[in-house]
Amino acid sequence: MLEPVESRSVSPVFVGRAAELEILNDALARAAAGEPQALVIGGEAGVGKTRLVEEFATAAGQGAAVALGGCVEIGADGLPFAPFSTALRALRRELPGELAAAAAGQEEELARLLPELGETVPTRGADRSDEEGMARLFELTARLLERVAAGRTVVVALEDLHWADASTRHLLAYLFRTLRTGRLVVLATYRSDDIHRRHPLRPLLAELDRLRTVRRIELGRFSRAEVGRQIAGILATEPDPVQVDEIFERSDGNAFFVEELAVAAHEGSCTGLTDSLRDLLLVRVESLPDSAQRVARTVAEGGSTVEYRLLAAVAQLAEDDLIEALRAAVGANILIAAPGDDGYRFRHSLVREAVGDDLLPGERSRLNRRYAEALESDPTLVPAGERVMRLASYWYHAHDPAKALPAVLDASVTARRRHAHSEQLRLLERAMELWDTAPEDIRATLRPVDYAEAYPPCGCDPDTTPLRYLDLMAEAAVAGRLCGERERALKITKRALHLLEDEGDPMRAAWFWVQRSRLTQALARGDGWKELGTAQELVRGLPPSEVHAEVLATAANWSMLRAPGPDAMSAAERAVEYARMVGAEDIELNARLTLGGLMVDAGHIDAGLAQMHEVKEEVLTRGITTVVGRSHVNLPSALEGIGRSQDAVGILREGLRLTQEWGLRDSEAWIWTNLAESLVSLGRWDEAADAAVNAQRTEQSAKPRGGASNSLAHLALARGEVTEAARHLAAARASYGTHDPMPQNNLPMSCLALGTAAAEGRLLDARAEADRVLDAGFPPGTHRYAWPLLLAAAVAESDARAQSLPTAEEGRAAFLQRLFEAVRTLTTGAPLWLAYEKWTRAELDRADGRTATATWSDVVTAFEALERPYELARVRHRLAEALLAVGGDDERARATELLRLTRAAATHLDARPLVDATTHLAERARLALTTAPPPADPADSLGLTTRERDVLRLVSAGRTNRQIAEELFISPKTASVHVSNILGKLGVSGRGEAAAVAHRTGMFAAETLTSGT
Repeated sequence: MLEPVESRSVSPVFVGRAAELEILNDALARAAAGEPQALVIGGEAGVGKTRLVEEFATAAGQGAAVALGGCVEIGADGLPFAPFSTALRALRRELPGELAAAAAGQEEELARLLPELGETVPTRGADRSDEEGMARLFELTARLLERVAAGRTVVVALEDLHWADASTRHLLAYLFRTLRTGRLVVLATYRSDDIHRRHPLRPLLAELDRLRTVRRIELGRFSRAEVGRQIAGILATEPDPVQVDEIFERSDGNAFFVEELAVAAHEGSCTGLTDSLRDLLLVRVESLPDSAQRVARTVAEGGSTVEYRLLAAVAQLAEDDLIEALRAAVGANILIAAPGDDGYRFRHSLVREAVGDDLLPGERSRLNRRYAEALESDPTLVPAGERVMRLASYWYHAHDPAKALPAVLDASVTARRRHAHSEQLRLLERAMELWDTAPEDIRATLRPVDYAEAYPPCGCDPDTTPLRYLDLMAEAAVAGRLCGERERALKITKRALHLLEDEGDPMRAAWFWVQRSRLTQALARGDGWKELGTAQELVRGLPPSEVHAEVLATAANWSMLRAPGPDAMSAAERAVEYARMVGAEDIELNARLTLGGLMVDAGHIDAGLAQMHEVKEEVLTRGITTVVGRSHVNLPSALEGIGRSQDAVGILREGLRLTQEWGLRDSEAWIWTNLAESLVSLGRWDEAADAAVNAQRTEQSAKPRGGASNSLAHLALARGEVTEAARHLAAARASYGTHDPMPQNNLPMSCLALGTAAAEGRLLDARAEADRVLDAGFPPGTHRYAWPLLLAAAVAESDARAQSLPTAEEGRAAFLQRLFEAVRTLTTGAPLWLAYEKWTRAELDRADGRTATATWSDVVTAFEALERPYELARVRHRLAEALLAVGGDDERARATELLRLTRAAATHLDARPLVDATTHLAERARLALTTAPPPADPADSLGLTTRERDVLRLVSAGRTNRQIAEELFISPKTASVHVSNILGKLGVSGRGEAAAVAHRTGMFAAETLTSGT
């Protein structure tokens, strides 16, 4: 029995494939009638593609000329035009006269495919250019085949396209697109399981999917009955059903595996193949009836859950057949009913992944095409909120650029509108991927007004201006910046500028240079001025336009932050003017914000704030999200700078709500940073620390993290945690980097460095830091940062004198004089700045040995009108010190009260150095600060911090952790940590017991507590 089996490892009986043969025979009949046919047969290795082609070719050869050609694998590439050369050679052998007549006059060109043709006509000289020559060769090849097939049916079969070279793929695509006449069938096969995601054949298959003239045939595995017939053919006898079952199960119906297993079983060899994980997962799936397997594959490609009505539309089965297939899949525990009983999903995601991985590329695209077509015809098949995104995914994976490009762009717009910028970027990158393969007539219908908003139209007619690839790049660059993918966005801008080098479009190039400037700054790789300078040069002399206005506005904003002054003011004013002229609303509003900030810095406080308030209200009324974030960052910053911290906090809280609601993550990080700064000023230090931590968690770019670190360093220094302050300062420096120095960043860091050095007794280092800043000078409009720095330097000198530090004497006079001169140059137009000026002068007097109670009393009066409890406590301490130096009962009594107020504030803030200094001064003066103390706060006796007291108050009112977080502007996790700490300190096990303790101790007796809703 061995000999017959050895000769029959391939069954002499052609098994199955009736449907596929029917399609091929139908194509042959259509071709014989004069309608050229194009077919592509795909299937996994060993599934029987070659056998199918051989059976078809044998039958077709009875009345048609059949030419077979195969691709030859050489590493990753194939021989150029190898299958075409083989096929044409076969045609020349079978139809020599017809081929010669069809090639007459073009033998030299066609000899590139069939060298034999060059023997009849001498060479005429040099080749044409590669581009022209390739196009001509393709056209001549198409016409050659049409002419040969004009009088006789011709079948050209090209096998193993997965090994095809690029030229072969391109020529085949050209043929499929351009064949219009002739009795011709062009058939190609490929091994589908070889076509991985990056396989070069995939673009061709996608292109063929959109051609109506091309039919795709996907060969599936054999059913159990077909495997039985195949084994019977190989063995020449009816096989044992048990053996058939085993071989079918182990081969999964793969014809090649069946052949090998049948021979091995007959020879007594091991009948098993090594089971992989994928095999184990798929074994039950592939044992299902064909219809159930088909449904399983359909569900695998449709998404995590597929609605029943959508599945019915895609599966293309009669309803009874579909129900039976689903019953089989559910009965086998492969599929289960989805929650809500409206659809189906896989019992386990691993099974779905295995089944999905098992789909052939053509099968996957076909399924996605069916999903897309079904969804297009009936949008109600899926929830409305999912339709656009799912349609884009289906069309994209159907490899149909003509349909996928508009769908993906629609989805990108939806993602943008939902502030899902990461998804928007991914979709735009897909759109850029699809762009070149989409038909020109489809691209011509796309309009920037529908899909792109990043690059301004610049006066172009929105109804006729086509969407450009550069428009997509502009959208992607902005989306990348907004979602934090700045590296990808920067690469896109660089590619765009490279593309624009030869286009002569200075306006568009200027726009991309502005984007590159922003990204360079955001990535802390430079200050962006070089890029902005290039943009300004490109638009110089051009008429007003939206891009021109944006360049001016961006330059003005850059200067406001780094080099404020008349030039920045002028640029902002021109930006406002240009933006109004061209109707660029968002640019105008941004420029007005910049202009308002510059006006405040220049001392025109009321007018500048009015401008910024107007912008904030306008953007809220109109819902202009592009300016909402900035208006809620810049206006509070301006208010903070002039000492109106409480007003700033109100706007910042509103900004948090808006930015979180609208997904403006970068603006949210800046708002948290500014909120931390204002809360520090207001003496709400625990809240400030929480805000700073939130800024660091939320940050999208490096600089908000630096600002948060500055606030944390300020708090640590005020609380005597000098090492911690130095750590935060180092973190701030790392966040800001050295490539984009800004006064608003560098001056606070210098102030902290100076204060840290002074706290550690390094007076000379403190002087060196101050000297470095004074050498550089204070740019116009930076007095809000300059005053604290000068004050810190003056305090360091006055404390050094009071402590009689030996290093303080040398150089003191010259340094103090330098500080005096700097004080005279700074603006005092705001009450806060005036208070700083009085305080700084008083410290300089103290450093020079002069202390006057009237001077310090004036300073205290100035700060009593402000919302600066820590600063007020410090100057009260100084006034008490001056009063005690004078002596007298009235002065001592007044000093005692001042020190009591100072210690109370310092204790509340946990400002330990100030508490210690106050206690030490009282002890030296023999003052009793504990006389008739105010009633003790029960929270203090229980060891609760100020923030924990706030949390306990809300716990007692019945608030949840989330409600506590919202009211105190902290995260729910932080609220949970505070509650846990409170329970531990109170020694209770639950929130109710904690509330009872608070009630029993009268902690909130004077407060009205209401339950949360």
